[in-house]
Amino acid sequence: MHIRTAALVLLASAGQLLAQAALQPAQITPPTPSEVRKTMGIPSQGDVRGQQDAVGFASTAEQMARVWELSNAAPAPERLGAAPAPGVAGVICPHDDYIYAGRVYRQVLPLVTAKTVVLVGVFHKYRRFGAHDVLVFDSYEAWRTPDGEVPVSETREEVLALLREGDFVRDNAAHDSEHSLEALVYWLRHARPDVQIVPIIVPAMGLARMEELAGRMASALGRVMTSHRWQLGRDVAVVISSDAVHYGADFKYVPYGEGGVDAYVKACEKDRALLAGPLAGLVTAAKVEDFFSTCVDPEQPSEYRLTWCGRFSIPFGMLLLERMTAVLGLPGPLGHPIAYGTSISSPELPVRDVGLGETAQANLYHFVGYPAVAFTVGNR
Repeated sequence: MHIRTAALVLLASAGQLLAQAALQPAQITPPTPSEVRKTMGIPSQGDVRGQQDAVGFASTAEQMARVWELSNAAPAPERLGAAPAPGVAGVICPHDDYIYAGRVYRQVLPLVTAKTVVLVGVFHKYRRFGAHDVLVFDSYEAWRTPDGEVPVSETREEVLALLREGDFVRDNAAHDSEHSLEALVYWLRHARPDVQIVPIIVPAMGLARMEELAGRMASALGRVMTSHRWQLGRDVAVVISSDAVHYGADFKYVPYGEGGVDAYVKACEKDRALLAGPLAGLVTAAKVEDFFSTCVDPEQPSEYRLTWCGRFSIPFGMLLLERMTAVLGLPGPLGHPIAYGTSISSPELPVRDVGLGETAQANLYHFVGYPAVAFTVGNR
């Protein structure tokens, strides 16, 4: 009996150890800055962040001017509602190749007129960096754009001084590896040459942790804004980066079949339902939870349910706006779905002749959705 009891105890202990090991993944060795920079279209140098994607995004002033001009030409993307006046508190904008998504960028980014823009981006490669449960900032002084450098606002340092040590990390290599923010920065710089940015990318985390971080970030940013007498929308805005559905076998998302017209229609209907549902109207914690649980398994946030790559950036950005309005004593933010498109819903922007192209195919068996939402404060 004693031997059998001891064996059972050992088996039980081993089971507990295996369970704990499953919850704690093996140690990750992240890529070095030099390794990441080898993958960049225009590598970062010194205190200036370079450019990850020089194929799908403009890298010269000529390319950016051409994209800007043609993105306003017909046919316009599907209209979901009237756009509010410029000077909005925040937006959601896609980050796919300009040749596919440029018309949707143009519907929403010109609504941002604030000089200081807090960028909330996707961290696609968070697994390679072993990143989770923190906000990822950079340490660069400026970012390269086709039209000239964009300074990183001193607001970044003021905010970081007010956050807790475990709330964030600073990782230039992580930002070098990511394309979801540079795509939007170039448009913001083209529209307002004196724009300044505070770049953040958001890795995997649960909703409770996200709420903690959004609350502390909002408190810190609110204190900084109050000290400078800045107003949300007029002086500071939040720009959230995210594409919508990624459909196709290589995305491991084919709930309506491998592809084709029927699958395309159903996938787009699902996107529109999110835009008209949790992303519309007064921003609340319940709507954020609805969006989050639609896109991921809340118990295992790294597991997709619906392949919106902004499954972390959108909930965090919405919570940040909701908490900021509370800190600043403002009415809650309102979401205004403006437009929707996909990589096959409109003709390509005719910009191949100036050197722009695509980074992935686009067809009925491999397509990406593009959401455009603006956020205003109260009756704004």
